[in-house]
Amino acid sequence: MDIDKVNAEILELLQTDGRMSNAKLAEHLSMSETPCWRRLKKLEETGVIEGYQANLNRRKVGLGVMAFVQLRCSEHSQTTTEEFQRIIDDCPNILSCHNTTGDDDFLLVTVARDLDDYSAFVDRVLRKLPGVTSIRSNLSLKEMKSSNRLPITVKP
Repeated sequence: MDIDKVNAEILELLQTDGRMSNAKLAEHLSMSETPCWRRLKKLEETGVIEGYQANLNRRKVGLGVMAFVQLRCSEHSQTTTEEFQRIIDDCPNILSCHNTTGDDDFLLVTVARDLDDYSAFVDRVLRKLPGVTSIRSNLSLKEMKSSNRLPITVKP
């Protein structure tokens, strides 16, 4: 979907405040509510907007450790990949998983309460992933930037 100037403004506003009402959104855009609502619905229906959520402070909910985990796999069969995917999807400690280029096959972003909890997570989940031959963890010492906001570019 091409993002025009108005849709880009809608997306920017909602990335800042996902709870913004349609009336407030229309007011910010200097347009009436009905066309604003139609644009918003189209952005949702086409999958540009996938959903809405609250952004939580991980430390304030007791998740003091963030780790970046690199996994190397020896097996890439369909059965192994499906089981790997199921485990990743079912684990709330894994925030994201990326199949990557380079020496390792996957990069995971994970959270845990503390180092003991992280150690248990490694034993309970990561070491049991099918086909995994190498696990390397990098612990975050200081989170310097964290954002889910995407840069919105208007198509000319």
